[in-house]
Amino acid sequence: MSRNIGVALVSIAVLAMTSAAQMSAAAAAQGDTASAAAAAASPDLTAALSQELGTTPEQSAGAAGALFGVAKSQMKPTDWTQVAKAVPGMSSLLKAAPAVGGKKNDPLSQLGASAGGLAAAAAAFSKLGLSPDLVAKAVPVLTSFVSKSGGANVGNLLAAALK
Repeated sequence: MSRNIGVALVSIAVLAMTSAAQMSAAAAAQGDTASAAAAAASPDLTAALSQELGTTPEQSAGAAGALFGVAKSQMKPTDWTQVAKAVPGMSSLLKAAPAVGGKKNDPLSQLGASAGGLAAAAAAFSKLGLSPDLVAKAVPVLTSFVSKSGGANVGNLLAAALK
């Protein structure tokens, strides 16, 4: 009888691990889809970031989304609205940003989630397979793009939020 219980418990554990792996794969696929959609929604911005950072358009879309997410959290809603209007596909870019703070035992994610600001962007870059050092290279590309599309004042609002 106890052998049957042991076999049942092993079966349940295997099913649970398989389900977790499938959910993780589905989440990754969904993230890839969001990044591809964001790259398509804002091709000029993602192309400029890809060229400067040496990344794929999907990584660039996630990186832009992470930095715009930081800016949004730092800005007044009226200022953010101006920035958002200057960037085609802003909602797609924000969705392409990886969530930070997901794994409890991932020190970089915990640091990024708790510190906020550019530390959160650095953690998001890491999840995208990018060096956190690339945050410093990405910010001027974003501010330049926003300045060209929304005006110098709007670019300055973004630059101030990403300092």
